[in-house]
Amino acid sequence: MPFAKKPYKPKTPRADFGTAMFPNLHQDVENALSEESIVPAWWFNHTGGDADAIKRYSTNIMGRFECRNKGCSKGGWGSKVIAIEIRRYQGNGYNAVVFKQRCRACKKLGAMRLDENSYVERVTYRIKKWAGVEMDTPEYNREKRGPPHESTLCEGCKRGRCPLSGSGGGNAYMSRWL
Repeated sequence: MPFAKKPYKPKTPRADFGTAMFPNLHQDVENALSEESIVPAWWFNHTGGDADAIKRYSTNIMGRFECRNKGCSKGGWGSKVIAIEIRRYQGNGYNAVVFKQRCRACKKLGAMRLDENSYVERVTYRIKKWAGVEMDTPEYNREKRGPPHESTLCEGCKRGRCPLSGSGGGNAYMSRWL
């Protein structure tokens, strides 16, 4: 008896929830932390969520987005304010959730390419603060200004996790470091 062919069922696109994590940058974070001899070592928590976090901190990083909607005329955009929430877990675990932005023209989520240096700098700074390292608050370089932050297009703002969402405070041209 021949096997019956299953009817063709198109694959549904993977759900995009408007966030991303970058565990591949943990080695860079670890290298930056080793300069301060922070002991014990910190590890990237791949599975930790909000409920498991013992501390959370919202700040922002920089990067670019590409609109992949074939019907949209906007190719991409840069952002100086990409929301990121750094979370601490028991046993010196951490992770960082980066919130995507939507295209101004078609409102679809953009594909993110973050500025890795700003990510590593922000995550390292926060871990050092949590580890009790005494540091001066960095000066924000005013030359890095970008267009005003558009809260309606920011997934971090929609979830109250962006430092510019109103619940997080701050302003569009200043990073939250403390």
